[in-house]
Amino acid sequence: MLLNSTTSPFTNPFQSFWWAGYECSDQLNCFGNRVDLLRQSGHVQLIREDYQQIQTFNIRTVREGIQWSHVEKRPYQYDWSVVSAMMAEGHRQGIQQVWDLCHFGYPDDLTPLHPMFARRFAALCRAFVTFYREHYPYETLIVTPINEVSFMSWLGGDACGTSPYCTKQGWEVKIGLMRAYIEGIAAMRELDPTIRILTTEPLVQMVPPLNATEEQIINAAIADENQFQSVDMLAGKLAPELGGSPEYVDLLGFNYYYNNQWIDGTGTFLGWNDLIPDPRWVPLRHLLVKAYRRYGRPIALTETSHSGIDRPIWVKMIARECLAVLQADVPLLGVCLYPIIDRPDWDHTDYWHHSGLWDADLSTNPVGRVLVEPYARALVQAQAIVQETSLLTS
Repeated sequence: MLLNSTTSPFTNPFQSFWWAGYECSDQLNCFGNRVDLLRQSGHVQLIREDYQQIQTFNIRTVREGIQWSHVEKRPYQYDWSVVSAMMAEGHRQGIQQVWDLCHFGYPDDLTPLHPMFARRFAALCRAFVTFYREHYPYETLIVTPINEVSFMSWLGGDACGTSPYCTKQGWEVKIGLMRAYIEGIAAMRELDPTIRILTTEPLVQMVPPLNATEEQIINAAIADENQFQSVDMLAGKLAPELGGSPEYVDLLGFNYYYNNQWIDGTGTFLGWNDLIPDPRWVPLRHLLVKAYRRYGRPIALTETSHSGIDRPIWVKMIARECLAVLQADVPLLGVCLYPIIDRPDWDHTDYWHHSGLWDADLSTNPVGRVLVEPYARALVQAQAIVQETSLLTS
């Protein structure tokens, strides 16, 4: 029997419905260069100011990342100094931090295909929980073990976009990542059974071409279904030899952008704001409800944003869709604006996407913050659309 918000109320562990996400990618890009968006965006240097600014929008929950490649420069030796400073500032200002332990980047000597990958990741998870509980023994700890396994499996296993720079190895990379994910959860909960696990997987819609053949219809349906492989592995429904379990499926996060619906096999995206919508376009509310019904666990929109002048239109659309989800009695616990500060491109790092609530002022070092006024006004309107409901009183 699926759980729902009427038969089994969920407790919301988040401090605010709207969250801020700070881009923390530290992977090797397509050229083999290590990126460091926490520092390039200036967030490490300006975290005090960043946290002060988001509170003017009643945002008190953030997504942060430890950057595994920075923490573990040598096997099983951990440097928590930067993470410690970030935690201290969050606690000083009363900002709730949700921690990604692996946000695309791995230490230089590891890839998901390495035989020691899962063991090293589980050791990192143990070390993180030990460190956190030494400093904050009583607070709710929410962790995302590995961000976007589905996307990283494709990028590193099929598209040669990051380590391990493979083609036709997406399944093997996914297996490696999920083995580590599952062993990491087991390691953390052995130390602390109260830890909450937040998955953060892409939410997509893949459709066949118009006037499609039967084969194209079947292929699109299979591709669309495969978006759930990672969480199915976590639940033990798929590849049960990895050790997945239903109890590991806790808080379900989904990442959704303008290009998350496309025609299978073509690379053509469906327009999200067309005057005459494509008949294959599916509103976000339906995608979120479908994902919730699949697992029966509370959900969150853990990444969403748009670039350029469409930012205000996008955030108000997101608010309307979230309101519809809440009105359908689905436990939607929050929405993360990601990135909250503009970010450079991974591969061409001199290009900035203009996707944040604050643009980057590149004339200063570290880069400054320029509030995007139309986006800010639209966010306030969006917050008024989605009132903080009884789901948020826990």
